[in-house]
Amino acid sequence: MTVPSEPSHETGDTTPRPPGCFRHPDRETWLRCTRCERPACPDCLREAAVGSQCVECVSAGQRDVRRPVTVAGARVATKPVVVPVLLAINVLVFVATAILARDPMNNANSELFAQWSLWPPQVAAGEWWRLLTAGFLHIGPFHLLVNMYALWILGRDLESLLGRLRFVAVYLVSLFGGSIAVFLLGSMQTSVAGASGAVFGLMGGVAVAALRLKVNPRQALLLIGINLVISVLIPGISLLGHLGGLLVGSLATAGMVFAPRERRTAVQVGTIVGILVLLAVAFLLRDAQLGPWGCAADGTWCVPLTL
Repeated sequence: MTVPSEPSHETGDTTPRPPGCFRHPDRETWLRCTRCERPACPDCLREAAVGSQCVECVSAGQRDVRRPVTVAGARVATKPVVVPVLLAINVLVFVATAILARDPMNNANSELFAQWSLWPPQVAAGEWWRLLTAGFLHIGPFHLLVNMYALWILGRDLESLLGRLRFVAVYLVSLFGGSIAVFLLGSMQTSVAGASGAVFGLMGGVAVAALRLKVNPRQALLLIGINLVISVLIPGISLLGHLGGLLVGSLATAGMVFAPRERRTAVQVGTIVGILVLLAVAFLLRDAQLGPWGCAADGTWCVPLTL
């Protein structure tokens, strides 16, 4: 005879409860991160290619992902910042010279223009800063407009390709290249000014970049050729400054875009440093050749100080 079992008097709820979120223990959830499998509430989960991942796994994954870069090592889709700043500086300097001269069409008559323009005898007299400052002066609004338009068109793409610091380096060494060419071979009776040396450096840089990217460089080369012809045919334009900037800008950009990925930074820095050393040596040799000079305080005349 089978004795019937006694009915159970236990009434407790045996339904399992969900665990708490790993970031918010007071929030119960059945959801889990598909990567670390920790319980996570909806606020701590993000949609992933497969399932959902917690915010910590998403952050770790982003650090592990290698961001795409250009052939020069710059991040892809970098917005131009240096070019607008350079435009603003050139425009502000022009406005200052125009105000001081009280005539925007004849701003070269201002004292600031006289102190910053590049005249080889004044550089030989010790005013070496003119090699830099002359690149931010322009003679009249048309000169400014032409150079700034070229800087805007050429600079945006080149800055995006090179990155901001590399672009600044190429721009400045191109500017110095144009100025040193004028100091080496320019007339001792003529002063020059303008960003054309740096702009020609950007032209050369665009052509070199086109070769590196294996796209047709015809347009860039045609632009360079047209501007060189204009430099020869129109009087008052510094062909030496243009050629110097073009050569240096091309070399500097080549060092940026053709540098091997494994030694990219070392090659790029070495290229800029090497160019600056060569320019410095050329400057010192020419300065020694010219000897000491003395100039009037207002810059109206300079004479060699012979023994």
